[in-house]
Amino acid sequence: MADAKEKPVDKLTFEEALAELEIIVRQLEAGEVELEKSIAIYERGAALKAHCESRLKSAELKVEQIVQGANGPTTESANFD
Repeated sequence: MADAKEKPVDKLTFEEALAELEIIVRQLEAGEVELEKSIAIYERGAALKAHCESRLKSAELKVEQIVQGANGPTTESANFD
C-alpha cells in the first residue's frame, strides 16, 4: 500500500478513495500485514475516510443547490439518509 506509486489522497476521485479504503479494511481485518505496515495503512485509511466524507458533503451541498434552484428557496434540506 505505502509505496512510491501511491497517489496523494487529495488527488483521488471518490470512487478511487473508497476502493482503496475497502482494500485497507480487508487487509486489516484479515491480519495480513505486519504491525508497522498496518499502522501506516491505517493512517492512510483515516485520510481516505476523511476525503470520502468531504467529497460526499460537497456532493450533498451541490444537490441541495440544484434542488433549491429548481424549486426556488426551500426551508427543508434534501434528505440523504
